[in-house]
Amino acid sequence: MTRSTSAPPNLPVRLAAIAVAVGGLAAAFGYAAGWFSPQRLTPARLVDTLEQNFGVHPAYRRNHAKGLCVVGHFQSNGAGSEVSRAALFARGSVPVVGRLAIPGGNPAGSDGAAPLRSLALRFLPEHGQEWRTAMNAAPVFVVNSVEGFYALQQASRPQADTGKPDPAKLAAFFQAHPETGAFREWAKTATPSSSYANSAYHGLHAFFLVDANGRERPVRWSVQPVAEYQPIAAQQRGDADFLAAELHQRLARGPLRWRLQLTLGEAYDPTHDATRAWPAHRRSIDAGELVIERAQAEQGGPCQDVNYDPLVLPDGIRASDDPLLSARSAAYSESFNRRTREQAALAAKEPQS
Repeated sequence: MTRSTSAPPNLPVRLAAIAVAVGGLAAAFGYAAGWFSPQRLTPARLVDTLEQNFGVHPAYRRNHAKGLCVVGHFQSNGAGSEVSRAALFARGSVPVVGRLAIPGGNPAGSDGAAPLRSLALRFLPEHGQEWRTAMNAAPVFVVNSVEGFYALQQASRPQADTGKPDPAKLAAFFQAHPETGAFREWAKTATPSSSYANSAYHGLHAFFLVDANGRERPVRWSVQPVAEYQPIAAQQRGDADFLAAELHQRLARGPLRWRLQLTLGEAYDPTHDATRAWPAHRRSIDAGELVIERAQAEQGGPCQDVNYDPLVLPDGIRASDDPLLSARSAAYSESFNRRTREQAALAAKEPQS
């Protein structure tokens, strides 16, 4: 990964762009976690806030609106069965429907300007017990509280005259929220990858794995690319639509592959705070290979109507005490309901053949 020796002058704006990208619909966490009263904050009002920041684009997701569907399978090597009784970790192949995307609520957003990439996956074992997970290229989350993320949404609202956030408001936000330190250090030197295919993706939140004997272990997961990481090239930064085309070119040469890594925490590692990374020497299990075989446009594709709710979990994986998880589920539901209603309304207006 390329690294700069000094922070750019517009660093607060850059940090905010990446932070909002990582957060997605996280601003709606507050209501579901009970940290705000319904009179002050609800999932609907918070999705409204995202629409104010990104614009309203009917029938599209409220964040990560620009993306494409991918289809493939997870080839489990059986190693995950040591720590989880989930059927998908048994040796064998499990179908996967995923989605690769860039952040932001604009479906015509620029790939070249996107600060990171995201990958969402839906694992579909033969006998049910599916697993859904949404991951981002950032290894840690930006804040550890709903109040903090809501404040970031307010501070990062684009100004009418420039279309960009107010750097002074962002600087004040980061000064008031020291928990953002690890994220800010990462963002100072992070360079987006040149492809969806050569980026790592991190689950950010902690969960628990439950084995066949009922023993529980804290876990964070990621998928690590087999393709070598390459930073975004200068010519790509000016290209608004290179990611999908580049992915199709790679797929024409063969499937794309990542390794699923299960990083096990110790009893004293934080499971409630996604801003705090676990020590690098924690044990990691290579559970198998994610293989992507084909991609297609999201509209009409197999991922179009999938809500990648992080609490759709199989027996053998359970949610941690991270308060953001249950509320993220509620926010995704609000966004899903809006866009599916809009899709139905648009379909009703189409002329019948």
